[in-house]
Amino acid sequence: MSHPLPPAPAKLVIGVFLKEKILLHEVADGLCREFGPLDMLSPWFRFDYTDYYNAEMGGPLYRRMLVFRELIDQDRLPGIKQFTNGLEARFSAEGRRGVNIDPGYLLLERFVLATGKNYTHRIHVGRGIYADLTLMYQKGDYQPLPWTYPDYAAADMRVFLGLVRRKYGADVGTTAH
Repeated sequence: MSHPLPPAPAKLVIGVFLKEKILLHEVADGLCREFGPLDMLSPWFRFDYTDYYNAEMGGPLYRRMLVFRELIDQDRLPGIKQFTNGLEARFSAEGRRGVNIDPGYLLLERFVLATGKNYTHRIHVGRGIYADLTLMYQKGDYQPLPWTYPDYAAADMRVFLGLVRRKYGADVGTTAH
């Protein structure tokens, strides 16, 4: 018989992509007011794996990953996604977003994103929000899954998330292998 244990705290990682890089400062300020100070910030990644967002947001698009110092309870994910949806709405005009915000969390064994869209591999975690298992850590690297979005499957993103994983391991007092 399994005995339920509390889940490990997670590292809050929020991806932001946008056309106008200057908006990142205001978006990051709103996120930091809600979730505390940043621990890490990724370099800019070119978001050119799909043109899905071009009609709504224009292009070219750029992504940055914001990593927060304070660890979170995993069950906060639905509330975090609802907050980021509200922040996206603040940067929208005429039904078009100026920014897309992808909250998620990182653990030693996986990287999970929050979404409002149901799909076969996504698990409902409350408030109309689903958890998307995006990457699994195996064989010394985060491994993409058949449904992983190409920008999260990219080598440069996985290298950055590996750095976040090492920092998270130090935060929880575990050597990240």
